[in-house]
Amino acid sequence: MPEIRRLPSALVNRIAAGEVVERPAAALKELIENAVDAGAKRIGVVLAEGGLGRIEVVDDGCGMGPQAMALALERHATSKLPDSLIGEDGAIELVTTLGFRGEALPSIASVARLTIESREQSASEAWRRVVDHGAVLADEPAALPPGTRVRVEELFAKVPARRKFLRTARSEYAACLDVVRRLAMARPDIAFTLETLGDGGKRTVLSLQAGEELATRVARIIAHELKDNSVEVDLSRATPHGVMRLTGVAGLPTWNRGVADHQYLFVNRRPVKDRLLVGAVRGAYSDMLARDRHAVLALFLDLPPQDVDVNVHPAKTEVRFRDSAGVRGFIVSGLRQALATGDRRSAQGPDRAAMGRWVSEPLMPSSSEAVGQQRLAPSGAPAAPSLESIFSGRDWTAPQPRLGEARTEWGAPLAQPQGRAEEAAPVSEEARQYPLGIARGQVANTYIVAEAADGLVLVDQHAAHERLVLERLRAAGAGEGVRRSQALLVPDVVELDEVDCDRLEDAAEGLARYGLVIERFGPSAMLVRAVPSAIAKADTAKLLTDLADDIAKHGKQEDSGALLLAERLELVLATMACHGSVRAGRVLSVAEMNALLREMEATPRSGQCNHGRPTWVKLSMEDVEKLFGRH
Repeated sequence: MPEIRRLPSALVNRIAAGEVVERPAAALKELIENAVDAGAKRIGVVLAEGGLGRIEVVDDGCGMGPQAMALALERHATSKLPDSLIGEDGAIELVTTLGFRGEALPSIASVARLTIESREQSASEAWRRVVDHGAVLADEPAALPPGTRVRVEELFAKVPARRKFLRTARSEYAACLDVVRRLAMARPDIAFTLETLGDGGKRTVLSLQAGEELATRVARIIAHELKDNSVEVDLSRATPHGVMRLTGVAGLPTWNRGVADHQYLFVNRRPVKDRLLVGAVRGAYSDMLARDRHAVLALFLDLPPQDVDVNVHPAKTEVRFRDSAGVRGFIVSGLRQALATGDRRSAQGPDRAAMGRWVSEPLMPSSSEAVGQQRLAPSGAPAAPSLESIFSGRDWTAPQPRLGEARTEWGAPLAQPQGRAEEAAPVSEEARQYPLGIARGQVANTYIVAEAADGLVLVDQHAAHERLVLERLRAAGAGEGVRRSQALLVPDVVELDEVDCDRLEDAAEGLARYGLVIERFGPSAMLVRAVPSAIAKADTAKLLTDLADDIAKHGKQEDSGALLLAERLELVLATMACHGSVRAGRVLSVAEMNALLREMEATPRSGQCNHGRPTWVKLSMEDVEKLFGRH
């Protein structure tokens, strides 16, 4: 029988390092979290070769003495877990610090050259300790202001099997930058700087001041445009152990991205990548974004420690909620409520590339083009006066040449196409304050041109009316009609894996609310007795397979059982709205245009259509003046 023996401590530390430090970004995360827990007000980060060559974190926190520094490099030694939470009666889940296992520093020291210099606030001198892949090389006094400086070099230099699986310096730098951004976003009360070392010297990448407002800090990190294209989220709900609160910044659906990399999620100020939270965000934006587009946001969920377990992952990037369905529903409702207050807005301006294609001077058409343009005018339309007749004082009210007699030489009177117009009524002071302005005309029988107090507004009439019809259908209870069940004459038997059947059986009650009636039929089969009437012709086998996969990925919904079924029914409702809306190409009167504008101003989510595209854009008066060189 093979002999059972204890592993060497050096190997034990390297195995532990594999759980905590799999790449430079993981080591950087642990060091910054230590600085935050130490009460730092300023944190500086320096990277070389994307963290592969060097990682340095400097803070002005409480600092450590020589004995504390030596103890910090031992496994499972920590200052972040109070005595009250240790022991048989201790509740370790009540910990409020970012890290508490006491594994980070010894794990890093076992696979790199680690230098720690620290000085307590009341101490007269600092202390330095150097550990090279587990071996102590120096333990001596040092010169340093109050605080701590940690330097990590030669990461995995003596562990080639780990080193060769690291990515390029550029990829590792991107991961480190993401770590700094997330932690800086979570703590706007702390100043952060990030610098990189290269052949050209030191370069500052981030410089964030302490005490910034949350929305300002988020916009500075993600994109400056986010501040003008987002709404603030602030919602609270009571729980058995206290209060659950959701705050943050949510981008308008029209300001989206093709990847989900710009979704920052935090639980008790801890950056996480949790699939339940990602699914909640997806559900909140489900009827406002195309499936291949993703929202831009930063959400902060704060709840009592008793309601969340942060100790389910070595790197603490995943959490487990006591009431996952309640948390998910809270996030979905909170996001939708916030977007309903500000999503009548659209993207704040037209695309700059499109603006650059405006011409500053008209081009004279050729003779053939002029003739073609004349043929577009309605037959018998009265000809407009030519410039020659105006400046010569000629009576332009006299009969003008008919269309067939018009000459095409330069300066000759041409029959001009007449635009459809109505006499402008006096505009009241109250009307001047309409956000979308007053309709002035229609372009290509598709776009409404309106004049607002602060600029020119263009509205896509089909996209706008499509959103209005969808909201009307919802308000009228059409969604309930879509969910109505249609019983199958002969129930369908769908064979699935036993685990998938367990998931569907557990969610059956919620699915029934959406019109899908199923029940267990043996260990590995489900019986479908009724389906929603709107998708009566759907392939039940594929539907149940997709629903099982969706439940496995996102968990059950509080009110529907699965996100995918809700999305499919919302898609049916959106299709009905699309077919019932004003089509592009339809001529609208000025009264109809103004009625559409007023309803848009009063309807939630009217800033984007059902596919996430903007329904209107605004060209500010400043931009209009720039086109004419008046700025």
